[in-house]
Amino acid sequence: MNELLIMMREAAGRTADLVESLSGDELALPTPCSDYDVKGLINHLEWVAALFESAGADGGFPPQKEYTGDFRARAERMLAVWERPETWEGVSQAMGGLPKPVLANMALTDLVAHGWDLARATGRDFEVPEATAEVLLEFSARQAPIGRERGVFGAEVPVPGDAPALDRFLGLIGRDPAWKA
Repeated sequence: MNELLIMMREAAGRTADLVESLSGDELALPTPCSDYDVKGLINHLEWVAALFESAGADGGFPPQKEYTGDFRARAERMLAVWERPETWEGVSQAMGGLPKPVLANMALTDLVAHGWDLARATGRDFEVPEATAEVLLEFSARQAPIGRERGVFGAEVPVPGDAPALDRFLGLIGRDPAWKA
């Protein structure tokens, strides 16, 4: 089985568990992703799941919808598309001709980064296997310049070179690993 798919599955499950553990009074908390409070970030994650489901199935660019609270169901539909071997072949017309494996890495990046954002915002832990953090670090190191140019990554936050891979990944995409609410 594709290792990246396994990582996506683990990250989606971990993030869905976190989303489902949140209480209504936590939805207005700020997050390290400064554009969103907790509810807005969950809504963004719902859209991310729909986006990567559609892109994997050679569909169009779905519109952002209002918060529905169905992140787990959307993530499961996204993963079902990526479980098909043909999903990994070719490029996505809806996403500017990007190769499908790049899209899978982008989905993993969003699942982990925003899962971490939610955990940090609500004072919870968010464990990421070292192998996943290393994959994210390698991918983000290649993608950071274009990610910043397109506004999807923030300015790099300096992180010591001997810091854990997750912290170095977070710094690369513009998150401060020491962020506190």
